[in-house]
Amino acid sequence: MSDERGAGPVPSRLMRLAVVGAACLAVASGGLFYYATVSRQSGNAAAVIKVEVGAKACTPNALTLPAGRHVFEIHNTSDRPVEWEILDGIMVLEERENIVPGLRQTLAANLKPGQYQITCGLLSNPRGSLTVTANAASDAAAATGPDLKAFIGPLSEYKVFLAMQGASLVAATEKLAEAVKSGDLEGARALYEPSRLPYRRVEAVAMRWADLQTAIDPVADYLERREKDDHFTGYHRLEYGLFAANETASLVSVADKLVADANELKARMRSMKLAPDDLSGGAARLARRLADGKIESGENAYAHSDLADLNASLTGIAKMAGLVRPLIPDGSGDLAQELDARLKAARLSLDALKSGDGYVAYDKVDVAGRRTIAETFRALADTLDKVSNRLSLG
Repeated sequence: MSDERGAGPVPSRLMRLAVVGAACLAVASGGLFYYATVSRQSGNAAAVIKVEVGAKACTPNALTLPAGRHVFEIHNTSDRPVEWEILDGIMVLEERENIVPGLRQTLAANLKPGQYQITCGLLSNPRGSLTVTANAASDAAAATGPDLKAFIGPLSEYKVFLAMQGASLVAATEKLAEAVKSGDLEGARALYEPSRLPYRRVEAVAMRWADLQTAIDPVADYLERREKDDHFTGYHRLEYGLFAANETASLVSVADKLVADANELKARMRSMKLAPDDLSGGAARLARRLADGKIESGENAYAHSDLADLNASLTGIAKMAGLVRPLIPDGSGDLAQELDARLKAARLSLDALKSGDGYVAYDKVDVAGRRTIAETFRALADTLDKVSNRLSLG
């Protein structure tokens, strides 16, 4: 299981094109920052909003709330681990994963006015609705925004990073597909882990598209028929075939679809409009998502390559954090140093589990070890939230 600290190589011509394109997009897009300002409203919910997720639906299944910040308590009353998401079309605004049967998790969301959907447990369940109404705070936020000039450089550089990782993702999935098609089981197994790393480096952005997330990275636990479900596709379907079923014959169409989805993700990242909060805020959301779900539960149930995945995710988080660090105001005390310390602690929690050039298998990491990693990522998320607030994004 390999260790990696940065992005894979990409042709210099692509780098030049990405730099030019990213700079043009950032300079020309003064209106792109509405979402960051509106989506981090200052309004507070009067009380925690309680939602029960049952076997087939949520209770309540329709919510109406004023714009602003709200805290949801999600109670899993079913007999399966579930996830709960707030969706804006195909875009994931907020989510909680791996809510264990009988337990509760909380989710804080800053909501702008609009009509949203909520996922309710298994991906096959009908979706609920969430209506967010305008108020004085949301109207005021819509008329203002963070300083555009300060974010032009960081957003341009992050667009380059996304372009590089998109190219690496397509190349890596193509290699994996070739090995699957040739029937090379051992070769495909060796390519599975590295093929995921570019995806995990851009996970903070990739997880925003619900349709691609459920095509590229669904886990069997969230599907009604688990590994036998027709919607069990993407990386984990390949992982199951390669490491559990020990075969490639049934995986050819799955691999081809993964390549197509990787190309679609690459195209969407190239054309997407970034807002200031997509850096520190996006990094915070990903760090918290990992801490509250994937780290303790695990994700690669058959290859057990979770630590390489987490290292790649941390690389992506560190990239975003590094771009906004110079923007932290001088009067912020030791916030910049705190951010450095949190990133270092998260990295050290993974480094402690290295084995040779990679990491130990994740099924060898006990509950206490996983909890230690989760705690460092949660602390990092807390600090990144502070950074967002100091950058006038909260």
